[in-house]
Amino acid sequence: MSLNYTGYFITPIYEEKINKWIKPFNKACDKHIKEARKRDIPFIKKRNKDFKKNLKDFGLSAHSGSLSGLPEFKEIEEYVIKCSDKILDQMGYNTQGYKMFMTEMWVQEFSKNGAGHHETHIHYDNHISGFYFLKGSDKTSYPIFKDPRLAKIMSSLPEKNPWDTTFASHAIKYHPEPGTLILFPSFLEHGFPLDHGIEPFRFMHFNLQAVRKTIINK
Repeated sequence: MSLNYTGYFITPIYEEKINKWIKPFNKACDKHIKEARKRDIPFIKKRNKDFKKNLKDFGLSAHSGSLSGLPEFKEIEEYVIKCSDKILDQMGYNTQGYKMFMTEMWVQEFSKNGAGHHETHIHYDNHISGFYFLKGSDKTSYPIFKDPRLAKIMSSLPEKNPWDTTFASHAIKYHPEPGTLILFPSFLEHGFPLDHGIEPFRFMHFNLQAVRKTIINK
């Protein structure tokens, strides 16, 4: 068989390693994680009372408030905005009449006692989403991206080898090291499988939106 093919409707995932941010951003995020864990205490106490068992932070994720606009995170915020604008341009979108904004940026750390996770989801009303990984290893959770083409999923056949990345794959697994920045279209469904609580797993998450300049100037 000598058939030729060209790949269309490709969904890009961008990745870059920036190790210089690991130490300063971990330090800057420590207080936000501490505050998030403190906010979880009332829920943990009530859950322990309801189930008559000390579950500690089992299954939870310490989720900070907004980090956008804070001076200590200015460098990564400006860089991600710049990269996101470039990504949309590379994807073929005309962004001349638009300005990129960071709509959300936060840090989270999975439970110390295991079972931290995130069900697969998308971020509506945004155009670019991403992660910057601060803590993690081959013993922690990791991001999974799912095929966004519903028509393909509906008519899909069983995969010959689910461990290989092929045109038949319904999901892609990433195993990023600390210092890895990942950016992707916000329509791409993503999630994190169950973490066992063996080692710390912490990452920053952000969403960005391209807004019409005519709306901004009104």
